[in-house]
Amino acid sequence: MKKIIYVLILSLIVASGFVFANREIKNEISKKPAVKNLSNAEKKKWEATPDGIMFKKWEASPAGYRVYASEAIIRKPINENANMMGVVTSLSLPSGARLGFGIMVKIDHHDYILSFGLERSGSNEFQQLKSLKVNDTIIIKSQSVSHAPKYLYPIISGDYVERDNKVIYKRVPRKGGC
Repeated sequence: MKKIIYVLILSLIVASGFVFANREIKNEISKKPAVKNLSNAEKKKWEATPDGIMFKKWEASPAGYRVYASEAIIRKPINENANMMGVVTSLSLPSGARLGFGIMVKIDHHDYILSFGLERSGSNEFQQLKSLKVNDTIIIKSQSVSHAPKYLYPIISGDYVERDNKVIYKRVPRKGGC
């Protein structure tokens, strides 16, 4: 009889430990700032600012149309996380770029910025990418494409790069993230 009571008490302690541990994890998650989408009123207010006016002019310009058209071409492979074949056209980003390490690639006859992020000092994260040469054919996988009026090309976030059936870069997921 004593053994049964000890087992019940022990299981009650273990179960309550899981409940409290789960509660603390949920509290930590809820403390993170949520991404806030702008309301229509806030969007209208931003569009009236000098930055908003400049952005709208860029969107209506031929350069803005080209960037949006190039984005549309690769939107489906990005949404499907499919392989995209590209050719390296430049080993450096356009002058004045503040995207960190990146290269220029041509995919389906359109130029793109392939950005990998900031280089950390002492890190060899981009070592194999630095071995790329102009006209190398690579396979790219990405989960996002973006644009900015400062650049004449869409910006692809480099998540995976393969050359000659060898992986030369794979983004390491952040700890504690999705």
